[in-house]
Amino acid sequence: MEGRSRDGIRVAVLAGGFSSEREISLASGEHAMKAIREAGYGAVELLDPSAPGFLAAMEGGSWDVAFIALHGAGGEDGMIQHVLEYLGVPYTGSDAASSVCGADKELSKLLYERAGIPVAKGVALERGQGYDVPAIIEELGRDLFVKPAINGSSYGVSKVEDASQLPAAIERAFDFSDKVLIEQRLVGVEVSEGVLGGEDLTALPVVEIRCPADSEFYDLDVKYVDPTDIHRIPAELAADDYARVQELACRAHRALGCTGFSRSDFIVTDQGPVILETNTIPGMTETSLFPDELRHAGIAFSEACAQLIDIALDRAADVAER
Repeated sequence: MEGRSRDGIRVAVLAGGFSSEREISLASGEHAMKAIREAGYGAVELLDPSAPGFLAAMEGGSWDVAFIALHGAGGEDGMIQHVLEYLGVPYTGSDAASSVCGADKELSKLLYERAGIPVAKGVALERGQGYDVPAIIEELGRDLFVKPAINGSSYGVSKVEDASQLPAAIERAFDFSDKVLIEQRLVGVEVSEGVLGGEDLTALPVVEIRCPADSEFYDLDVKYVDPTDIHRIPAELAADDYARVQELACRAHRALGCTGFSRSDFIVTDQGPVILETNTIPGMTETSLFPDELRHAGIAFSEACAQLIDIALDRAADVAER
């Protein structure tokens, strides 16, 4: 692809899929497709992996690169990455192994700890595994968050303030994943930090998430409203905490082996930032955090998409040379 102009590059934007985040993914895909066209690429089309004939549409050299705008299962868990590697189609974002690590919150926590990144105290449960509510409360306390270990966009997440609420919260999380994570509720300022780039990462402005008074946490009802109502950029943090969030987001990106971009979420406590999770394919809707951070950094979303495509093509070229 070296020396080829953008108008000669054919881009398949992958969005939709089978996950509970399908509608969000379609919105991300539409926003990305518009941006990629604005960046000057020739053929740009949105393809849905759940549609009949998807594999036939992807194989045979019809597309030079796939821009992945899939969220949740089938998109961020390594599945689509394996498929594209099998078909020989370059793709944006992290590879299959890194996607698996980022999608599994229990596994990612182990990698964070290995990289020296503070994490919340918690326990993981597998489907069918028994659990002892008093023992969990004794270990973690009564103020908890229960979440699917492999899912996104706050589906199946519950805030627990009493032991009596825990069993229902666990079962709700199991509706979305075969593994559930129970964590201590952290008190502090919720922030998110995106990073962009290849070997040299750019830490974007830290965004503070200000939930409405009637919302207990950053759930689905809050995530996709007007960002000017809930995103404060730059976040009002002490200078040390602000720099620490940016540094830890870059460290988390590298700890998981991410490529191109990622967005990590933190709670900034009195003892400093504690990581919650890393999104290997951040939301790309018009109201999502990552595009909002790009805007405040003075980076056009279209040029960020072009950078991700360049990284994908460079990676494919490096693999081909080995």
